[in-house]
Amino acid sequence: MPLAFSFSSTARHTLAVVLLTAAAAPSAWALASFEEVKRDFRSSETAVLDRQGELLQRVRTDPTVRRGQWTALADVSPALRAAMVLSEDKRFYEHSGVDWRAASAAAWGNLWNTRTRGASTITMQLAGLLDDDLRRAAGGRSFTQKIGQTVAATQLERRWRKDQILEAYLNTVPFRGEIVGIDALSRTLFSKAPSGLDAREAAVAAALVRAPNARPALVAQRACEVLRVMEPGAKTDCEALDMFTSAVVQRRAFEPNEGIAPHAARRVLRELRDAGNEKSTAPTSVRTTLRAPLQRYALDSLQRHLRELRDRHVEDGALVVLDNASGEVLAWVGSSGPLSQAAEVDGVTALRQPGSTLKPLLYAQALAEKRITAASLIEDSSAQISTASGLYIPQNYDRRFKGPVSARTALAASLNVPAVRTLVMVSPEAFARELRAAGLPLRESGDYYGYSLALGSAEVSLLSLANAYRMMANGGRFGATTLTPRPPVPAGKAKPAEAAPLLDPRAAFIISDILSDPNARTRTFGLDSILSTRFWTAVKTGTSKDMRDNWAVGWSQRYTVGVWVGNASGASMWDVSGTSGAAPVWAEVMRFLHAREPSRAPAPPAGLVEARVSFGPGADGSPLEAARSEWFLQGTEQPLFALDTGMASDAASARITTPADGTILALDPDIPPQRQRVRFEAEGRGVQWRIDGKFHARGNSAQWLPWPGRHLIELVDASGKVVDQRRVEVRGAGVVAAKGARR
Repeated sequence: MPLAFSFSSTARHTLAVVLLTAAAAPSAWALASFEEVKRDFRSSETAVLDRQGELLQRVRTDPTVRRGQWTALADVSPALRAAMVLSEDKRFYEHSGVDWRAASAAAWGNLWNTRTRGASTITMQLAGLLDDDLRRAAGGRSFTQKIGQTVAATQLERRWRKDQILEAYLNTVPFRGEIVGIDALSRTLFSKAPSGLDAREAAVAAALVRAPNARPALVAQRACEVLRVMEPGAKTDCEALDMFTSAVVQRRAFEPNEGIAPHAARRVLRELRDAGNEKSTAPTSVRTTLRAPLQRYALDSLQRHLRELRDRHVEDGALVVLDNASGEVLAWVGSSGPLSQAAEVDGVTALRQPGSTLKPLLYAQALAEKRITAASLIEDSSAQISTASGLYIPQNYDRRFKGPVSARTALAASLNVPAVRTLVMVSPEAFARELRAAGLPLRESGDYYGYSLALGSAEVSLLSLANAYRMMANGGRFGATTLTPRPPVPAGKAKPAEAAPLLDPRAAFIISDILSDPNARTRTFGLDSILSTRFWTAVKTGTSKDMRDNWAVGWSQRYTVGVWVGNASGASMWDVSGTSGAAPVWAEVMRFLHAREPSRAPAPPAGLVEARVSFGPGADGSPLEAARSEWFLQGTEQPLFALDTGMASDAASARITTPADGTILALDPDIPPQRQRVRFEAEGRGVQWRIDGKFHARGNSAQWLPWPGRHLIELVDASGKVVDQRRVEVRGAGVVAAKGARR
């Protein structure tokens, strides 16, 4: 009899351990501690958290594998723990890393070429998972790897507790395809947390460890065997289990991104990646400045309101909330989610035409440059402004004109023509420079946009627009926004010096006062407007050309809220006004923010004067506006604002309002003459029209059938005196008779 068979079982065991330890000691000592393995565990998803650590969004950041979060053993269902031990290592709690009884059976089976259960214990499998040198290759492990795996298992058992070994194994073992770890498996195949797995689901999970990529039928067969061991004496319906297994192994319920802040999550991860090494590992979690309760409320409010606007052809929206003092983003809703056909488009950063929401910045610049005051009268009447590309004819939202109005009324009531006249004073290029300085990403020069820039023809993002409003809320001081908490300034270290205000604080205060004045906006929005709040707020709405975008942006003492609604496709909305689109969402979010927090009006900065003003008479003899107290930059105040001679409309004077001087008209012989008549408009009483010195018509309006050439249009008062004139040029062939017009 050979010498080996004369040894006792204990002696053989001891000798084997000594030989194996000597052969593979370096690999054994390389194994990490349980705490190190847990610390270095990397989920394939990054958890994006709010400022208090609450989960907002999971984002898939590792496309090569699917791992969930590390799951404590106490959070794994008892059924799953039992299934794993019974399936993979029945004597797990008895051996010290190597199951010598199973190893002997496996060796005997290999000798006689008979099939037996593998001898690899849970501890040995874990050792192979933790050490790359011991990892199983496609052709199986080499003899040296098997020795190292055995020794590493004995070392693990000496250094780790059994519960730590099982916990680490469940979190690192591959299951099927790209799925690694019990959290990813549970959420992908069973749509639940590991703590909720029942006996049937646990049996399938255990079967997948043994045959991760086997056919569903083979997995079901193995699961049935495990379930019978788990529930001895119970009747096991293997056919039903086969159907169940076939369904779950094909399920992919664990979405790559899941949560309430997908666009903010992608943004913050991109910022982190851009700030560091592109090849660096994504963090397992990242904390943001968002507030989870506010984020949920904002998302719910936006979606609820958009459902109400469905019949008006509106499906998209976005919302952002900023902290005025810090620039921290408190809520970021990039889309309407399931209501949208383009849910991946981030409406907070997408470029859209802002409509009238640029007007406060324009009037602020005009105030700061002392071109106007809040009480200055600006004409709201038909205007034809000559430009290099032709005539620009602005219109008000309601297609009506209000006559001379104060700048306060013009801005609060969102009148278009006064805004364009104000831009004429400032110039498009100067206004464009101020907008860029305020962080608005204008792609072209001011001259490219021309006077339409006053009405929001340039494209901006909701985030940049809200931050420009935040600048006005902060007295003209501009600052960047952030989605991640800024590190606190260490004690004893001086805070960074604040930059000089980008906008005159006095002008910023006057704009705040105008946009918070419910009386000033009554001409357009009425007294009972959705824009009026019980606490102090300043707000402006805007609608872009062809009703493609609708905005509401405003601020309180502490917060700035911006809302956009429209269609990501660029399609027009139907009958959506400044107060029926974005404004109701803005008002709801503001009320939520100030449910328990007051908002007070800002204190006036130095250099402002509050003075009583009155206004001169209009065409009907009554004051143009009611007398009131008004704010002025020191040195610009005056007690009376009345119409200049050039703007007067009493019985002794008059002026032509349409057409503008230098107008060029082009005739088209294919269009019937009555469709090409030019309308003349004038102010004053008892006026007559003369064309090229010949009488044409009486009254404040007249129509003229133009003919080619240069013409002098004169307005004559009752005494025959020429009080105003315009020169126009008509180009093109003479028009044909109506009956001869081609169709």
